[in-house]
Amino acid sequence: MDESRRKRRRALPHLASGKRARLHQHRPPVRLRSLVMNSPTHLCCDATIPAGEPFLAEVKAGQTVRILDLQGNQAVDTLFFSLSNPRERYDVQRTLRRQNSVYLTTGSVLFSNLGQPMLTIVDDTCGRHDTLGGACAQESNTVRYALEKRYMHSCRDNYLRACMHDGRLSKADIGPNINFFMNVPVTAEGGLTFEDGISAPGKYVELRAEMDVIVLISNCPQLNNPCNGYNPTPAQLLIRN
Repeated sequence: MDESRRKRRRALPHLASGKRARLHQHRPPVRLRSLVMNSPTHLCCDATIPAGEPFLAEVKAGQTVRILDLQGNQAVDTLFFSLSNPRERYDVQRTLRRQNSVYLTTGSVLFSNLGQPMLTIVDDTCGRHDTLGGACAQESNTVRYALEKRYMHSCRDNYLRACMHDGRLSKADIGPNINFFMNVPVTAEGGLTFEDGISAPGKYVELRAEMDVIVLISNCPQLNNPCNGYNPTPAQLLIRN
């Protein structure tokens, strides 16, 4: 193994294993293949995603994935990809057109860019989730706020970091995402505003996988608007058979 590969391998975060695993802030969870297993137990993944950090895991068809807003008012920026063909990914246009709604909630089906159902929202205690606000990035922080905000930590940075460590995804795969628990009302003029969240501690959204998928999360680090209450907090992810 050459020196560059050794360095990269040492840089990878700890990979937990066993029937249940919890990841803490000093071990950023960006690649979690070992958490997904054909376990006879009901709960096969229990992970806490630190504030402002990325997360990547696999969810098998028929399994459910629950995302919990532990402390309330925390946006969880999420993308989904087909496990067998990561070029097949969540498609916001197809999803909204089929749902005839710009928000997602119980009963909403997430469709891929190939027109296939990827996941279905089977339970939702928050009420609605944003599909239009996108993921914060250096560029959007600069345009929306100020030049000096350009270098603040962003969701796009998190996505790229997770993709780099995982190896199956690249910059070209990062498209429009879902913002679970995020409140982005559409104005009468057709504009978007970032408002205080409508979530609360312990609220969750649960999805059933209709195909084997990769779930890629940025637990949003944004500090410049109220999507996180100006105070990013941890989220939790549970995968059940």
